[in-house]
Amino acid sequence: MNRRTFLKSVGIMGSAFAMGGCAKYFASPSKAREKTRPNIVFILADDMGYGDPGCYNPGSKIPTPNMDRLAAEGIRFTDAHSPSSVCSPTRYGILTGRYAWRTDLKKGVLWAWDKPLIQKDRLTVAEMLKQHGYNTACIGKWHLGWDWPTKDHFQFSDQIKVGQYNAKARAEFCSKIDFTQPVKGGPLDHGFDYYFGDDVPNFPPYCFIENDRMVGTPSATKPNTMFGIPGPMRPGWKLEDVMPALTKKATEFICDKAKQSSSTPFFLFFTLTAPHTPIVPTDEFFGKSQAGRYGDYVCQVDWSIGQILKELKRNGIEDNTLVIVTSDNGSPARDGTNDSGPVGSVKKFGHNPSGKLRGLKSDAWEGGHRVPFIARWPGNIKAGSVSNETICLLDFMATTASILKVQLPDNAAEDSYDILPALSGTSRNEPIRPATIHHSGVGFFCIREGNWKLITALGSGGFSRPKFIKPQPDGPRGQLYNLLDDPYEQDNLWLQRQDIVKRLTNLLNRYKMQGYSRPLQKGQ
Repeated sequence: MNRRTFLKSVGIMGSAFAMGGCAKYFASPSKAREKTRPNIVFILADDMGYGDPGCYNPGSKIPTPNMDRLAAEGIRFTDAHSPSSVCSPTRYGILTGRYAWRTDLKKGVLWAWDKPLIQKDRLTVAEMLKQHGYNTACIGKWHLGWDWPTKDHFQFSDQIKVGQYNAKARAEFCSKIDFTQPVKGGPLDHGFDYYFGDDVPNFPPYCFIENDRMVGTPSATKPNTMFGIPGPMRPGWKLEDVMPALTKKATEFICDKAKQSSSTPFFLFFTLTAPHTPIVPTDEFFGKSQAGRYGDYVCQVDWSIGQILKELKRNGIEDNTLVIVTSDNGSPARDGTNDSGPVGSVKKFGHNPSGKLRGLKSDAWEGGHRVPFIARWPGNIKAGSVSNETICLLDFMATTASILKVQLPDNAAEDSYDILPALSGTSRNEPIRPATIHHSGVGFFCIREGNWKLITALGSGGFSRPKFIKPQPDGPRGQLYNLLDDPYEQDNLWLQRQDIVKRLTNLLNRYKMQGYSRPLQKGQ
């Protein structure tokens, strides 16, 4: 079964069109199904660490009352992971249920003007939900590439490989783009009825994009005094205006959909631009934390989450809405100096965004990819629950399919597992995920099986120093940790447990070679 056949077979048979961000369907689901399909709000913070929210770190210097309340009303996972310790690969994984290293992007992230990372024939969770009658919206940071309209009809990817940074070539490409034309390959081409965002807050173009059009023309050039990569900017653009604008659009979407129909569910993928650089909290958040501007920006993240929760309650739909709050990777722990700051500099305030975990954003160590994961779904998730189940953000797609009671085809969500039993507190004899692959910013592979974690190289693989360590002739060639006995990854057992090293290496290679890690359907 291919993607097109799957969509036709499980979808609502009816055409859809979008106008002003509101999608209307000519067919509606049965009344029996309406009661079982929740609204879904997935809130993805950008670079928020495991130790930032108070519900994860009693010693946090940052007040996060809304995330803390959400955890008290729902479930908090202590062993949740992003599939990568950097941005674009994680976003790809959330929407497709597939590891991004299976694509052309083998390390790092997409850069300005890169082509779309999600292939045209790749099923996304938004497409699946849309075909089941959901109104879908992505509001915020996209960072998954676009087909930028050019005057000569050539794309940047025609000359530079995806993810390969070439500052000169990217700067020259700006002059070829026709910003008056639609930009394709973005959210609207991957299952979303509506999009509003700024793509990446520190990349050009510095303007908002609504659906597939620029909001205003980026006719100016970003001044050198403003944080970010050089490039075109809409006149009057202010970095600190981004988060409030995204939050306003997200709450408006919820309000509009609640008023339009009580029987048509919606999916909101709300992808924040904070606390990632540029670290630009608005004035009302200055001094709200004891962790400098970075901490104040996390306070603003918590405020945005609170606005979503208030809007759901105000419209009387919080009881039929699954809300998920998480982060795309760990934090680099910058203090906000000049809207950024050195890696690790926020620790001077006595606050570590990784909590007690080793490592930071981009690292193979736990601080790079173990993330907060909080979910609330009244009547389905027990309030105040805590789960130690190992899960991955890839699991969102299979879990959503489980909620819809549909079966995924074998050529979709190849690395996604259904975590609905963990959300609902259903007891199990076996872990949901037999094993999970982690991926660092520079391309280090890790594999986790139970308490064992194998890293295939020496060093951090990311922002922490050193990134690489050259193996010695008689020394370990990688890292092996027992996270039950050594949760902070201090005691490398590579040499002592070669039996575990060999087993996990073989499993990692099998997952890589076969193209999937979840069990597939037989006979298809």
